[in-house]
Amino acid sequence: VQLQASGGGLVQAGDSLRISCAASGPYFSSGVMGWFRQAPGKEREFVAAITWSGRSSVYHASVKGRFTISRDNDKNTFLQMNNLKPEDTALYFCAYREGTLNYGKDKDRYPWWGRGTQVTVSS
Repeated sequence: VQLQASGGGLVQAGDSLRISCAASGPYFSSGVMGWFRQAPGKEREFVAAITWSGRSSVYHASVKGRFTISRDNDKNTFLQMNNLKPEDTALYFCAYREGTLNYGKDKDRYPWWGRGTQVTVSS
């Protein structure tokens, strides 16, 4: 399993940005894709997760209503981020785990991780 995150950048507060995660490797038929972020000096935290089917998703309270996680039919997962705030500045990681969304917020349940993409929001 290989995951590659892309699309990060420098934006101003209030702007929008979409980051992507491309998965490759064995055929994915189920499981969960998650987005996590880590700011300097802080622990990696959950942002959003979605089932491989795309039918169910879950969000951290701080991004609910501003961020949208989605998937396409070609192993890509997206995080649309609107109304960005300086506190959203972090290195964003995508991750994959088998199983259900029940433990989707728990970073320790994800065995596969991609390299991060930096999102910087200036005030």
